Amino acid sequence: MSKFLIVGLGNVGEKYHETRHNIGFMILDALAKASNVVFSTERYGDVAECRFKNQQCVLLKPNTYMNLSGEAVRYWMQREKIELDHLLVLVDDLALPFGALRLKGQGSSAGHNGLKNIQEMIGTDQYARLRFGLGNDYPKGGQIDFVLSHFTEEQYAALPARLQTAVEMIQTFCLAGIQTAMCQFNNK
Repeated sequence: MSKFLIVGLGNVGEKYHETRHNIGFMILDALAKASNVVFSTERYGDVAECRFKNQQCVLLKPNTYMNLSGEAVRYWMQREKIELDHLLVLVDDLALPFGALRLKGQGSSAGHNGLKNIQEMIGTDQYARLRFGLGNDYPKGGQIDFVLSHFTEEQYAALPARLQTAVEMIQTFCLAGIQTAMCQFNNK
């Protein structure tokens, strides 16, 4: 049996609940609901455990705020003895159109402070990430306000289907590996 750490990035607190930047939390909430598990507050975040067939998954929503997510990732990787290739980070991405889902096995932070901190804390950018597109429909210099705002009504209506696809991608990543998941889901 293998063990995976699935980390959804976001910010804690009612002020940030269901904002664009918290899509990582929203994906994990959908995964937890589909797996019939609930989160409990533990060190560095809210944690739940689930299984996909013979694969065990630790779900983590860091409570360190986005820019310090690496502390929680490093702690839980060490505590649960998670191998680097069994880490998957769920993150928002302004470079992708709304709802686009892209799984990558490695890469730069692309200016994302959460990814940047994870890379600093675990010492590498060679870990998988599932990027959820937010689009870039904001005025020049308005990036921060955009990611900390809520989805439009039209986007909210489309979210359940996109979250379901993200859940399926995570399950495939854990059961069949990143290459299979990328081939099956990227560009769809």
